[in-house]
Amino acid sequence: VDPAGRTVRWADFAGRYRIVYFGYTFCPDACPLDLGKMMQGFALFAKAHPALGAKIQPIFITIDPARDTPRIMGEYTASFSPRLLGLSGSQAAIDQAAKAFRVYYAKGDATPGGGYLMNHSRIALLMGPGGEPISMLPVDQDPAAVAAELAKWVK
Repeated sequence: VDPAGRTVRWADFAGRYRIVYFGYTFCPDACPLDLGKMMQGFALFAKAHPALGAKIQPIFITIDPARDTPRIMGEYTASFSPRLLGLSGSQAAIDQAAKAFRVYYAKGDATPGGGYLMNHSRIALLMGPGGEPISMLPVDQDPAAVAAELAKWVK
């Protein structure tokens, strides 16, 4: 579900490129770094190619729906870009989405104070207008590398 509580389906993005990243808002390191580079790279690409940038929907799907409510996802993604769509949902819905994308995640060890971390894969996937996988974006590099990868594939 999106931040307004509406159900979102993969078919809702038909005809658009999609950048998909799975993570969680309480992530202390990987998620904010990767999302920052992903969205900065997207912004560089969209500035250089506005019409093509308009054809892309960046999506952040939580792997921790117990804490990441739709409202929290909306607030979190807004700090990166108004274009980044944050999705949450039931544990079953998240499991189904993660399985479809072959994404790894598992609840990690408890932290002091009663919290916990999540272990997860760190991949930003570029999907085509038909929903097909195209490329992994280099969020382990810099925003310019992400923009270059988008320029290579988004037509």
